[in-house]
Amino acid sequence: MKQTMGRKLAFGVGGLGKDLCYAMISTYLTIYLTDTVGLAPLFVGNLFLVARVWDAVNDPIMGFIVDNTRTRWGKFRPWIGIGTIINAVILVLLFRGPDLSGFAQYAYYSVMYILWGMTYTVLDIPYWSMLPSLSSTKEERDSMSVIPRIFASSAWLLIGAFGLAMIDLLGNGDEARGYANTAVLVAVIFVVTLMVTVIFSRDRSSLESASSKKSERTSLKYALHVITGNDQLKVYIGVVLAYNLVVQLAGGMALYYFKYVTMDDGLFPYFTTAASLAEMGALFLFPLFSRFMNKKTVFALASFTPAIGLLGLLGVGVVAPENIPLTIVCGLFYKFGSGLTLGATTVMLADVIDYGEVTLGTRNESIVASFQTLLVKTASAVAGWLIGVGLTIFGYVENVPQTAETIMGMRILMGVVPSVITVLAFVIYVGGYKLDGSVLEKIASQLQAKRAAETVQAE
Repeated sequence: MKQTMGRKLAFGVGGLGKDLCYAMISTYLTIYLTDTVGLAPLFVGNLFLVARVWDAVNDPIMGFIVDNTRTRWGKFRPWIGIGTIINAVILVLLFRGPDLSGFAQYAYYSVMYILWGMTYTVLDIPYWSMLPSLSSTKEERDSMSVIPRIFASSAWLLIGAFGLAMIDLLGNGDEARGYANTAVLVAVIFVVTLMVTVIFSRDRSSLESASSKKSERTSLKYALHVITGNDQLKVYIGVVLAYNLVVQLAGGMALYYFKYVTMDDGLFPYFTTAASLAEMGALFLFPLFSRFMNKKTVFALASFTPAIGLLGLLGVGVVAPENIPLTIVCGLFYKFGSGLTLGATTVMLADVIDYGEVTLGTRNESIVASFQTLLVKTASAVAGWLIGVGLTIFGYVENVPQTAETIMGMRILMGVVPSVITVLAFVIYVGGYKLDGSVLEKIASQLQAKRAAETVQAE
């Protein structure tokens, strides 16, 4: 179905609120729990990992539920609305905990974090599942995939550039209060923007429900077949997992790095602002790059520039740790590649869904898209676990100057490990991804013929 610019923007603006919420968790929750609440870093890391073990079951089930939803509003928008409201409440409760201590305190934050992950799944899977149903051509898909990503990158820009200032302003000297009030502000924007998506977006599932079209429901057995029978889905899983590990690990360590390694957390907004602007610029350029370069070349650029930025940051930290311009340049390199990867993997998701429809015979957007949510949260959990375990091994003690061993460990976690992983993402992509050029043209032709046959049959 052809989308107006208004409906494209209505869908895309949901990415702003959704990623404001996620960026708040990803950027500040670890250091909030260790330095403000006082939980042990090892416990926090293990909590993140345990929560994601549950998500390995929870996320595909949510994809299965969405794929079998039939309402007059379609199968995506009802879940986006429900999930947003519940998740916003839990976000506030995570950063506004009661006055507890000991076991009760640890139990409270454990329950709240697990509930946050579960409810984020409820809205994130149907949100990204809508994208293939909003566009019907490669050109429209390439351009549409950029819109929500730009809004999402804007969210990370706002959190990175102004998050610490907002926490300080809204806390008025009380750090815990600052986090709590900032979470409330984020939750309000989160709900408002996603309601715009729910109210004003339209997709093919809405039209099918409105015309009372009977769609065959997906069995759990067949859902497992969708997962195991799509070889390109496996490549997508490897690439997206690697990409998110890079972003989550470097992002989760950034505030620790600037606070304890460079001894100037005032550099954090410069680095994250430059990184977010570079990501947004890369997203704007992605359709142009895709037009004049093949996918492998774009992905090579996407994979190697983050390593240049992160390793460069480590070098700057040694020779000129307080140099703002060099810190900004490193941030630009780091997230320019990230922006290209976001564009590439968003298109990959839609292509993998089309490929699955051709090879397996049915279109299961939400089951396939559930892996994006699962992979993002899995990467966050693994990164959080690595940070928690790593800081513990290297002797981290909150709110005091760190030893040389601890500083070296922070450098490894911030720059070396993510650089290795981003190169690994390129190796996975080159070794297994085949949806390009003539292969995509053949898939598009087959789907067009299938749509035409379905239209004739319906008439």
